[in-house]
Amino acid sequence: MNICVFLSAAELSDTYTRPARRLAELIGKGGHTLVWGGSDVGLMKVVADGVHESGGRLMGVSVTFLVDKVRRGVDDMVVAADLAERKRLLLEKADAVVIMVGGTGTLDEATEILELKKHGHTGLPVVLLNTAGFYDGLKEQFRRMEEEGFLPRPLSELVFFAEEPADAMAYLEEALGAR
Repeated sequence: MNICVFLSAAELSDTYTRPARRLAELIGKGGHTLVWGGSDVGLMKVVADGVHESGGRLMGVSVTFLVDKVRRGVDDMVVAADLAERKRLLLEKADAVVIMVGGTGTLDEATEILELKKHGHTGLPVVLLNTAGFYDGLKEQFRRMEEEGFLPRPLSELVFFAEEPADAMAYLEEALGAR
């Protein structure tokens, strides 16, 4: 399975790197491929290192203005012209999506995939990994959107909120096994 992971390129504390390493280990040991932003810095590096060390494959999609941060020696690397093309390519290569902690770029990627799902343009299973309650506020906002009629589909059809990496992988394996 090609698992697209949207996440931060920032250097983060063990609160966030420990679960990231665990998810990476599960991806790699499961024989899966990490599809990610291609950077070799911060949390992106932590996950890529963990997947590689655990036997998984690495498929990066970078963007021209970040080419100096690209990870070398991966199984496959594409450099997109801009962020829109990067997101499109990441999703085209993916069988599933995991959204980890991140900033505005990660939030942009998360809302785009959910908007595509909302309108039926993709059937990719999406997991939002809520490490240390990072996305509690967003989860509450999504619930409010659902309750007040802003979502034409149930929230549970758009995204699965996982508290732990093992829960995220179990959900993806079940969702893709059902196809």
